[in-house]
Amino acid sequence: MAGTTSLHLRRGSDIARRYLITNGFDGSLTMLGMMSGFYVSEVQSISVAISACMGAALALFISGLSSAYLSEKAEREKELKELEQALLADLSHSDYGKASRYLPVLVALVNGLAPFILSLVILLPLFFADALTKLPTSPYLNAMITALVCVFFLGILIGRINQTFWLWSGLRTLLTALVTAGLILMIGQFF
Repeated sequence: MAGTTSLHLRRGSDIARRYLITNGFDGSLTMLGMMSGFYVSEVQSISVAISACMGAALALFISGLSSAYLSEKAEREKELKELEQALLADLSHSDYGKASRYLPVLVALVNGLAPFILSLVILLPLFFADALTKLPTSPYLNAMITALVCVFFLGILIGRINQTFWLWSGLRTLLTALVTAGLILMIGQFF
């Protein structure tokens, strides 16, 4: 049974890693989109921008947390019931059964925290806008650059996972983010 528990835990960590990348990417692009919109709209109030972005970050956190927990819990319960039926045994108190209860929590936390933490990192230039007044760029542009760096590092992580050249993987995700920002900046010129 220890072998299957180990396999179950490993599969859970693989799922958590995918959620980290997927929702981290979503959070980064969401913040990039918001920063691009604030930049092109020339929003002057940093506090309004922070409030809007924190609202989006919190929504991403709660959405990621609840959706992953509910879907993973359902999948784990289904898998456990099928295994119990096949073995004609109650596995609820086994290591496998315990892992089936804890993994949805782990996956949900990763799924919720990934976009939230990356959003906070991207918002750092806004939080420190007063201290960064010596920089020749706007806080929104600084936050956009931070978002692009976050997306690039997520691409590097993807490259490490699929064992491809890290630079190409990072550049692919960076290109996606640049196209996103470019479209938002272009569309923002019309409104």
